[in-house]
Amino acid sequence: MRIGDLVQATGVNRRLLRYYEEQGLLHPVRLANGYREYAESDVVAVRAIRTLLAAGLPTAVIARFLHCVHDQDEPMVPRACPTVISHLRQERARITETISRLETSQRELDALLEAALR
Repeated sequence: MRIGDLVQATGVNRRLLRYYEEQGLLHPVRLANGYREYAESDVVAVRAIRTLLAAGLPTAVIARFLHCVHDQDEPMVPRACPTVISHLRQERARITETISRLETSQRELDALLEAALR
């Protein structure tokens, strides 16, 4: 399928699909005329990429284990791929730390606002 077909199948615009290719997440075949040719498996990959991005994972992390991810009748993250679980745990810890820092910043801002409004 061509890029327009992938756009229709996934709802993701061309620019993002090209970005995913630049990041090593998609590997379309290049035809002699320079056009990209995508497979049905790329539809599954794009859906997985979108889900993983929504979970807060950066593309560099997604690239490390996208080959393990599925979304049809199988679990999205199979147990047989321990690197995925390890990366997910690391990213969860990173997000938890970020939330903690933001909550601290929010408390500091609240204190400054309270002091300024007295």
